[in-house]
Amino acid sequence: MSVEEKNLNTNIDKDGNISISTDVIATIAAVAAKSIEGVSEMATSLTGGFAELLGKKNPSKGVKVAINGNDVKIDMFVVVEYGVKIPDVAWEIQGKTKNEVEAMTGLNVTSVNVNIEGVDTAVCAQVPEQTEGITEEKADE
Repeated sequence: MSVEEKNLNTNIDKDGNISISTDVIATIAAVAAKSIEGVSEMATSLTGGFAELLGKKNPSKGVKVAINGNDVKIDMFVVVEYGVKIPDVAWEIQGKTKNEVEAMTGLNVTSVNVNIEGVDTAVCAQVPEQTEGITEEKADE
């Protein structure tokens, strides 16, 4: 099967250069970030939130990509789990995202900016609230 027969999801110009969509890079970055322990989810924008309400999946939500030639700048918007060390999680997101995007696309990632948009406190809700030695019987007295 020749290259012409394959249905490639990239654009090839007359010089044979391949351009990769920003959506593809954003998807790679989002998958890399979500695989990090301590990342609860990718934050979504207002328009992305409406799209999800309508049932559309957006694998690249929470990621903005800017391409300038062979250089890529990535902005990520994440929600972390309660109790994690945020700087450690952010460093791990930066490293893994840079490595994954560069390995899969061959582009040079110049920056990965991690924006912590929230903390998921669902873990806190699962822990029963404790009162300091007060029982219902003692509280009624």
